[in-house]
Amino acid sequence: MRRALTAAVLTVSLAVSGASLAAPALADSSGGPVTDVNFGMHIPQISQGEQATVNEGTVRLWDSGVAWGQVQQKKNQYWWNGLDAAIANANQQNLQILYVLGSTPTWAASDTKQGKYPNKGAASMPKDIKDWRNWVTAVTKRYGNSIDSYQIWNEANLTTFWDGSAKQMATLTQEAAKIIRANDPSAKIVAASTTVRLQSAYKKFFPKYLKSLKKAGWPVDVISFHGYPAANGTPADRVTYIKQVQADMKKAGVPANKALWDTEVNYGIAGPGAIARQVISGPTAAGWVAQTYLDDVLYGIGRGYWYYWYNNSSLVGIQMYTGTEGATGYQTARNWLSGAFYSCQAGQGGQPNVCQLGDNVNPKVIAWINSGSATFTVPANATQTCNALNQCTPVTAGSQVTIGSMPQWFGNPAS
Repeated sequence: MRRALTAAVLTVSLAVSGASLAAPALADSSGGPVTDVNFGMHIPQISQGEQATVNEGTVRLWDSGVAWGQVQQKKNQYWWNGLDAAIANANQQNLQILYVLGSTPTWAASDTKQGKYPNKGAASMPKDIKDWRNWVTAVTKRYGNSIDSYQIWNEANLTTFWDGSAKQMATLTQEAAKIIRANDPSAKIVAASTTVRLQSAYKKFFPKYLKSLKKAGWPVDVISFHGYPAANGTPADRVTYIKQVQADMKKAGVPANKALWDTEVNYGIAGPGAIARQVISGPTAAGWVAQTYLDDVLYGIGRGYWYYWYNNSSLVGIQMYTGTEGATGYQTARNWLSGAFYSCQAGQGGQPNVCQLGDNVNPKVIAWINSGSATFTVPANATQTCNALNQCTPVTAGSQVTIGSMPQWFGNPAS
């Protein structure tokens, strides 16, 4: 049974620039327990049997060879083998599945010149809405509750993936929702994702999509975005995007019971424009991955799907594979957070963010800062601190330590 949380975290004393500051009395977020499905992953080779060596709780099936146009390459023929294998692999590991229903097969496209990944016409509105309905029906009837969640489309604000209108995407969303509700009422319906870092494309699509979803009676359970910053961006930039998305949701009147998920995230990916890819490794990689999932808890992001589990990728900035610092940061954050009740406070004026995990009998505290550094007073009763590389050292309660891009856990392992 959960013990009541109070604002004890938030009696932790923060010392910034030599001044001792008491944290605010009210938490920005509290709740829990954090579940394993807060920790998502992409595994491109999942249908070939690939399994991550971190403890993710959910997998998003995208860029894994199982999109609509890859499964149904001809109007009346389905190649289920790849999707069958991917779902069986995920189910064997007890992973919840987020399946992306788009994109359009070439034969179903209204314009085969719109989009070319993973096939010609992939970004096109289906020329006959019946083909979309038949596809959603076929998937939901075949897999039933083996699939936890259905996302309508990937990055619908980018013409690479969607060259139709926001209104058309809302139509596809509403049509799919009717079928999913009928065939698998427990499944979550996730809105088409929107990438934020291309601001002109985001502003052109996202508010209009929300407006159209509102007219349709909000047929989704989850709003989704992609939190990639620019190649030279940091977790602080991602937090800015989270706040922008949440502000736009509030402006559009999104009901409070609709969750918000980040269905793709990494750092250092080339762009926008001429900004070159950045390689992020070592302690910074571990720290940024851990920050990402801590920020999700702090700002109410229900799931975060890391992109992606792949050996030595030339696309992403932070590698996520066995033995990498990124994987260590991911697993460490998962070990800190999974199963915990929490009470968190966003830092102000250069102060660290702080989360208390557990209750007031034997609390654990995590402190981190998205940019710069600050000093932090070690909480009472803490005897040890560990970083996102799971490197631990003794500490003395009341002493001061420096908090930077590497999150620090404080507690007493013996109690």
